[in-house]
Amino acid sequence: MQKLKPDLQFEFTAALWLYPGKAAWHFVTVPKAISEEIKFFTSANKTAWGSVRVGVRIGQSQWNTSLFPDKKSGCYFLPIKAEIRKKEKISTGDALDIQLDVLV
Repeated sequence: MQKLKPDLQFEFTAALWLYPGKAAWHFVTVPKAISEEIKFFTSANKTAWGSVRVGVRIGQSQWNTSLFPDKKSGCYFLPIKAEIRKKEKISTGDALDIQLDVLV
């Protein structure tokens, strides 16, 4: 995959949280300022649910996934799959250092 824009690379720290439902999905909320910048630069590439493809790095783990918009907060949610949580030994409430690259 190719990067959308070279400057759409972000680093931030955010807490891992569990979605309140039966599915037990774990997410990190992308900070509002970063979410707004991503939304601005990807508005022409919208998908059906408004998701945005990204490359993610947490610790030694690196993978591609999608961000999902949350209308209520105006932020994107970044899903953190079980494989990564196990490998990096992270759990709900942990503060994660995240590197995020927006992809085409």
